[in-house]
Amino acid sequence: MELLEPVSVHELNEDEGYTDGQLAKHIKIYEDELPNLESIDIVILGVTECRGNGFFESDSNAANIIRKHLYRLHYWHTDIRMADFGNVKRGDALTDSYAAVKTVLAELFRAGKTVLLLGGSHDITLAQYGAYIELNQQVEATCVDAMIDLRGESPIRSQNFLLEMLTSEPSMVKHYNHIGFQSYFVHPRMLETMDKLRFDCYRVGTVTENIDEMEPVLRNSHLLSFDISAIKHSDAPANKNCPNGLTGIEACMLTRYAGLSNQLNSIGIYGYRPQDDVEEMTAKQISQMIWYFIDGKNRCKQEPALSERASFNEYHTAFAEVDTVFLQSKRTNRWWMQMPDKTFIACSHTDYLKASHNEIPERWLRLQERN
Repeated sequence: MELLEPVSVHELNEDEGYTDGQLAKHIKIYEDELPNLESIDIVILGVTECRGNGFFESDSNAANIIRKHLYRLHYWHTDIRMADFGNVKRGDALTDSYAAVKTVLAELFRAGKTVLLLGGSHDITLAQYGAYIELNQQVEATCVDAMIDLRGESPIRSQNFLLEMLTSEPSMVKHYNHIGFQSYFVHPRMLETMDKLRFDCYRVGTVTENIDEMEPVLRNSHLLSFDISAIKHSDAPANKNCPNGLTGIEACMLTRYAGLSNQLNSIGIYGYRPQDDVEEMTAKQISQMIWYFIDGKNRCKQEPALSERASFNEYHTAFAEVDTVFLQSKRTNRWWMQMPDKTFIACSHTDYLKASHNEIPERWLRLQERN
């Protein structure tokens, strides 16, 4: 595909080869020709565009430095087959780069693939979302970020792109979740607006205290956009915005939860600038987040369909005069909750406990308010 640039594996690891146990030996990599997609589950795609951050030089090495550390990790998940399609070429203008990313993503979605985007500034989320518009597919979108990028007064694209994503027509955003915002970066009125739109925003303290509650949020999502500014500086030194945030372990847990979703088919990890990194620790952090995403994807393959009721524990309960059913997977212990229209949504054990004590689970209530 003319929009893509190949990867030089030799340049990534010129001093030492890879062993049979490392990921580099098990990923089909675009060096000379594009890999066959037929049996592939996950496609890796690098992005070099960072003008949306206000930087006019190309961060062409960002995705490759992440790759260097990812390829060295060991391959545990033999049920997951991966391909690396190289980097999307940077366009003459920022909008050209968006169009190129959108076009490549849409083709991969049509082929039924899950796509992992590396590098680029956070506004590349617009191109990621644009691929769903191209396919006329409604999405539940989730961003992990210390800030909420709705600052219309800012000329920097990566600080205001959510305005276009959440308000432009036609809107394909069925629901939006924001994980890990830090209150001192967000105007109170912005949160009030998000709440009026019935979007769900989770403060970083709420996330770290109850990180298991984020699993159903990510299980219901189709698109995940992860800005490294959500990870505290000591765990991701390339994050120069704030000393506080998620730990590296919590970031890995969130990407594993994303992998566990059988709906989610795109994840972008954005905001990495190698020139701001220390000993490439942020690149190593991102590579391990990807490893956990693959781990979640492997586990997801083992989850039976909800129609296979013998694989689930079934609990009938009633709250506020509403009869409902909860399902618990015997394989993964994850929970689902039946809504009044008889569909099931992802939920947590906490939701079941509340319902069994005749309390309305907030997840149930929020969804009813949106319908």
